[in-house]
Amino acid sequence: MVSNTRPLRPSSPFEESFVTRTLRIAFFCALVLSGAARANEAAVKQTLQKKYPGVSIDNVARSPIPGLYEVYADGEILYVDEKANYLIVGGRLIDIARKADVSSERMRTLSAVKFDQLPLDLAFRKVQGNGARKIAYFTDPNCPYCKQIEPALNKLENVTIYYFLYPVLGPDSVEKAKAVWCSKDRMRAWDDLMLNGNPPKAAGNCETPLEKILAFGRRKGITGTPTLFLADGERVRGAVPFEQLKKLVDGAR
Repeated sequence: MVSNTRPLRPSSPFEESFVTRTLRIAFFCALVLSGAARANEAAVKQTLQKKYPGVSIDNVARSPIPGLYEVYADGEILYVDEKANYLIVGGRLIDIARKADVSSERMRTLSAVKFDQLPLDLAFRKVQGNGARKIAYFTDPNCPYCKQIEPALNKLENVTIYYFLYPVLGPDSVEKAKAVWCSKDRMRAWDDLMLNGNPPKAAGNCETPLEKILAFGRRKGITGTPTLFLADGERVRGAVPFEQLKKLVDGAR
């Protein structure tokens, strides 16, 4: 199992705002319920409304699960344990004391793939600088977010990037991926497509690894592009900005 203990890094602005809002609600739940976990529902609700008049507390009730309280606040149903150490909202487990999304942390650990388990022989690669560091990049030729991350990838120093053609956006993606793979210079054909918008010319039939890559991706739960795997196995989804990508690569061991 690959271990990753780096702090939570939201993969999108939506996730960041979700966690921020969740923790705001979690904070007041922790303050009040830690001292009133065993009080009756009416007393808990009254305390919440008194301390946080700006928050709409519509209902507090003991849940069917012993030791778990249901709180309806800000239009959402939240669940807190008796000691208010943890909060469950939107299917996520939040550690209130650490202000951390435990579910996301666990998902990062469980979804990691050891780099030496990747089928690197099915990829083409680009070496930048001394190429000492490494990234695996699953990408679709018609993926707009892949086109967004390409300039960031090209700015990274001293890295070897393994490109896995992962055409999941339809038949046209498959045809373009085949054309890139069958080109005399795959890297040049790929850059011309993704950076300059020039589709690759059909290069005739050749044997491609596309089916094998797609099968590997299905086994590993790669459901979209871009998907990156760092040297330590961590999975990174989406078009992360350059500075964030650089920190991720720098921190991978």
